[in-house]
Amino acid sequence: MPQVLSQIELLRELQPVAETNLERHLTLAKPWNPHDYIPWSDGKNFAMLGGQDWSPEQSSLSKVAKAAMVTNLLTEDNLPSYHRGLAENFSMDGAWGTWVGRWTAEENRHGIAMRDYLVVTRSVDPVALEQARMEHMTVGIDSPMEGANLLHGVAYVTFQELATRVSHRNTGRACNDPIADALLARIAADENLHMIFYRNMCSAAIELAPDQTMKAIADVVMNFQMPGLNQPDFRRNAVLIAKYGIYDLRQHLDEVIMPVLRKWDIFERTDFGPEGEKLREMVADYLADLEKQAVRFEESRDRALARDRERGEAIAV
Repeated sequence: MPQVLSQIELLRELQPVAETNLERHLTLAKPWNPHDYIPWSDGKNFAMLGGQDWSPEQSSLSKVAKAAMVTNLLTEDNLPSYHRGLAENFSMDGAWGTWVGRWTAEENRHGIAMRDYLVVTRSVDPVALEQARMEHMTVGIDSPMEGANLLHGVAYVTFQELATRVSHRNTGRACNDPIADALLARIAADENLHMIFYRNMCSAAIELAPDQTMKAIADVVMNFQMPGLNQPDFRRNAVLIAKYGIYDLRQHLDEVIMPVLRKWDIFERTDFGPEGEKLREMVADYLADLEKQAVRFEESRDRALARDRERGEAIAV
């Protein structure tokens, strides 16, 4: 029976990998400033300072772009919950602690830049946005999996960071504004580097404890939820986001889940024990069902969009 490593043993054994990947990240990450991506000359005072409060006609974003921008921003806003989760599952010592701090600082920059853009350009109602931020951060986010640990953590954030990269990139295009597109492309580049750090950590963990890590991967893949699930209006916004191609089941399967599993050689590995083999088969069956769901969703969406066009209700994305 394969040895089961404790959290402390995993942290110790993976410490050199964390050090190497932290150094890699610091070498590749390009410094940037949120204020450089904000059209400050478009801004003006709100009523409290003698200006004009927000009204819907001031926004140039489509309904879909607004839903995606708000969803992405509120996801970034819940940073304290994510920081706490990483600190609890990793460690604040050595390379682990340095990474947690660096990652938190970079993610915070995303929220600063997106909020500044939305408020300065009056793209969304700033009062409603602040109310949603307060509500979402008060609720926080908890892992949907029982017994989540270090291995669950690195597996989950690998998929989550890649999903966020896809969502940010597509949201930037949907805004139909070169400034928003450039900002969200810059944020997506950060998310990609974050994903690579976690993906490499999980890859090393598979080599160290194949069955144990496969258990975490299977749990994450088959129970995956985006961290914005507790947001106000999340389900309504998620429907719009999926319907208009910002982030849907097909993208989740083809652009997030499968590329990562291929990178880890999940279906080609020969080092799994009986438990790992069983888990791999479960994941394969789950992915086959997910493919069927994606096809059904695409067919249903195509019919819905066709009806919208017939009624002249198509939303410009």
